[in-house]
Amino acid sequence: MVAAPDADHSLLNPTGHVRRRLALDRAVRWLLLLAFAAVLFPLLDMVYWISARAVPAFTWGTFTENQVGLGGGLHAMIIGTLFLIGIATAFAVGIGVVSGMYTAEYAPPAVAHSARVIGNVLAGVPAIVIGYFGYYALVLYTHWGYNSLAGGIALGVFMVPFVFRTTDIGFAAVPRAQREATLALGARRSQYLARVAFPIALPTMLSGVFLAMAIGLGETAPLIYTAGWSSSTVTGLLQPTSYLTGAIWNFYDFPSTEGSFLTLAFQAAFLLIVISLTVNIAIQVIADRYRRRLRGLFQ
Repeated sequence: MVAAPDADHSLLNPTGHVRRRLALDRAVRWLLLLAFAAVLFPLLDMVYWISARAVPAFTWGTFTENQVGLGGGLHAMIIGTLFLIGIATAFAVGIGVVSGMYTAEYAPPAVAHSARVIGNVLAGVPAIVIGYFGYYALVLYTHWGYNSLAGGIALGVFMVPFVFRTTDIGFAAVPRAQREATLALGARRSQYLARVAFPIALPTMLSGVFLAMAIGLGETAPLIYTAGWSSSTVTGLLQPTSYLTGAIWNFYDFPSTEGSFLTLAFQAAFLLIVISLTVNIAIQVIADRYRRRLRGLFQ
């Protein structure tokens, strides 16, 4: 009978070195699980803390009434938030998608590299700096005053780098073979972009748009100096408006004995969580749908 190889023998009877490696592997796995729990627990605790104070106080009036005096609801702030994020998303997507497409498909390497560096730098600019820029450029210089359009543009400027970088990554990830085959068959560059590159890059672009929207929904600084504040529901671009992050900023320091300001702050935070999760789920569903449709076609 032929003896078993030494390798098999070492697996059945591991040496001290192998045992230490296996023990280290198990320890690292447990450490990763503990690290994940350490990160997840504060997040879940925060969501529970906000929900426990916001959900029991919700009434129909919270969604249909404006904040008046020491009470009221969040209607104007909800509409204002959706209005501002709509303007900002349109602005960021319009500039970010075109810029990302240009750097990935048309720009010379030196220009594309410089644009990516600038995009990374802009992504790290503090929100308060964008707020000051919007105040001087859109409120004072244009003599518009505080209004929704200035707030949406300032928020859009803050969101542009995230849309730009993900769009650039999405188009740069298109397989080179697909690009060469499409152009070799006589397709124009515009046809290649619309029918081949865009569908492949779309899931990545959608993830970038959601990331920008999620970040924009949680920002207050760009809006304090541009959008102003109004307890009335916004009806035009050149009117000031209220927003949910402003409710948290303005109302959280009020004591619970002074009207319903503190309750409104918790309700605004809860609604922002719900809106962010809803947008996230919707974007992921749409992106996954496109990934399934493209599976096997371009890989």
